[in-house]
Amino acid sequence: MLRRVAYLAVIGGVLLALTGCALSLFGYERRAAWRDAEEKTCMRAGWVQQSAYVEPSSLERSGACGMYEPLKVSAMENGAVTLGPSATINCPMTATVEGWLTEAVQPAALAWFGEPVVELRQLGAYACRPIDNIEGKSLSEHAFGNAIDIAAFRLQDGSFVTVKTDWYGGGDATRGFLREIFAAACERFKTVLGPGAKYHGDHFHLDLAHHNDEGTSRYCNPRPDGPAPVRAPFSGMVAGTQRPVPYDWNPTGSIRAARPTPGPLLVDPPADVIGSEINASTAQIGAD
Repeated sequence: MLRRVAYLAVIGGVLLALTGCALSLFGYERRAAWRDAEEKTCMRAGWVQQSAYVEPSSLERSGACGMYEPLKVSAMENGAVTLGPSATINCPMTATVEGWLTEAVQPAALAWFGEPVVELRQLGAYACRPIDNIEGKSLSEHAFGNAIDIAAFRLQDGSFVTVKTDWYGGGDATRGFLREIFAAACERFKTVLGPGAKYHGDHFHLDLAHHNDEGTSRYCNPRPDGPAPVRAPFSGMVAGTQRPVPYDWNPTGSIRAARPTPGPLLVDPPADVIGSEINASTAQIGAD
């Protein structure tokens, strides 16, 4: 009887370890300590404020997958820019995406089109899966709510700029816009993949993975020729005008975090961006 109890206790302990720690010994991936630490820092600092558009999610962790405090995001810029469909992502990703939107995407849209972006179309956010859904590979940053795939941008006039159609085949304005905001994303996120990287011909993959011990290194494919133009931040509309105009960013929105100084831009793909997935593309910012 005692032997049976001991056996059951051991089995229970193994199952608990698998559930809580995702031990690599049994083919599961251990959750890196920096993930929860960065989420806690983001939430405590108030970089993201809960609202009708940024709400706590009821998502529960599954092994190493999941988030410390998952957020369901349906819109940004105080509801002015919808996210379709809504995305479950973590606090650092929410803050960084909105910073990119306010400081780079909107000013670029005004410069190239004279119209603001009113919707981001996304193809994927949280999903507990390995990289590229291939069994045996490491967990994707999507498995931690630490990544999002953006496929298109809807302008105020109802027109769309899509990565799949316009990166190579669009006009001067759409190609210029996409290349500018891609370069700006490379200055803010840790991994940015787009046309020229295998499996990424129809979207921009954006994540905040750690590629070095300090979590500062960045990897982009295609690699931008240079930094994006510096433009005045933009948010919302000015009442009584027929056309949106830029004005100083309102710090009472859902994001309050300053953009961190970017780390080094890596030439070769890091270990967690599998080299075999990257085409030897020579696509550059400004190329046709």
